[in-house]
Amino acid sequence: MTIHWCGTGLSAIPGLRRLIGAGHDVQVWNRSPGKAEAAVGDLTDRIRVFDADALAAILAPGDVVVSMLPADWHVPLARAAIAAGANFVSSSYTAPEMRALAGPARAEGVALVNEIGLDPGIDHLMAHGLLAEYRGSDAFDPANQLHFLSYCGGIPRISNPFRYKFSWSPLGVLKALRTPSRSLSDGRILEAARPWEALSTFEAPLPRRERFEVYPNRDSLPFVAQYGIDPSWDLRDFVRGTLRLDGWAKAWTHVFGKIEALDGPEGDAGLSDMSDRLWAENAYGPDEADRVVLVVDLRAARDGADVWHRTFVLDASGDARGSAMARLVSVPVALAVEAVIGGDIAPGLHAATNDPPLVARFLSEIAALAQYLQVVDRLA
Repeated sequence: MTIHWCGTGLSAIPGLRRLIGAGHDVQVWNRSPGKAEAAVGDLTDRIRVFDADALAAILAPGDVVVSMLPADWHVPLARAAIAAGANFVSSSYTAPEMRALAGPARAEGVALVNEIGLDPGIDHLMAHGLLAEYRGSDAFDPANQLHFLSYCGGIPRISNPFRYKFSWSPLGVLKALRTPSRSLSDGRILEAARPWEALSTFEAPLPRRERFEVYPNRDSLPFVAQYGIDPSWDLRDFVRGTLRLDGWAKAWTHVFGKIEALDGPEGDAGLSDMSDRLWAENAYGPDEADRVVLVVDLRAARDGADVWHRTFVLDASGDARGSAMARLVSVPVALAVEAVIGGDIAPGLHAATNDPPLVARFLSEIAALAQYLQVVDRLA
């Protein structure tokens, strides 16, 4: 059973090194073998130039294909895996074309695991954990008013005037800022053409309370069903969003203006130029520490009073083990690979996992990756 790890970018290395170091049979594929050798050459010489046809030719039943490549590669690699009776794991969101492979994957008895990085990924695990606790509590009542939020952000450990730094190309961040969002606010759908139009402030329940700026990310509403929230429940608020340092919007005002001026497909070239400038001005230095903050909160109220309220809070910084972002994206991928190999994830399509023992096991492992990870009982 071979793990075919495709892509050795900045967010891939800790998870890849974990699998190789644990003695798994890992074949590394990367467009630039030199970069892969620099990243894991001290652990393995099994490094090949990435070639989808060459990979498909040697896939065997029970193998696992890991895609840490750009999103366009996920579906083709998943198709190749299914054809060979192999499994597939990725940290990325589940595209509609990937959803269409659910039936073929079940029929072939293989697992396709997506959304098992940081966000999406760890946030899903926390959401499933909170909802399972709530359902099993004495406070559970379908008539309760339910409020859910999930905010995640990669931010500089030491702030800068721009209130943000980039771990890799800013182009993805800029394109995301052109994407409309939908969330639920006070029982009504909240739509925003631009994320900053729905900006609000948020105080995170960290040991030293901090105020951040937050905004909804893309379309939150499909995750209501994904998290198992029954349509009959009185769901008042539901948002999955992005977290930024306080003062971020003010520092980015000129960026927002340029994004609006470059609206439409014809503006992609302008976005690319802007990305290059931002990268030159605001990239992390070689020894500069990043930080990740993730908050997932579930609150239930009845007759105007809270009856249940718990919050997962994660705070991680870059250290000698590498960047916080790289650890928290790639190690959950490695955990999912090991779960697939161990037969702990059933055939079919999955977004992370909602299996309680597996959720607990993954979160226990993830706790070792962060300087702070707690579940806070807000009513205690």
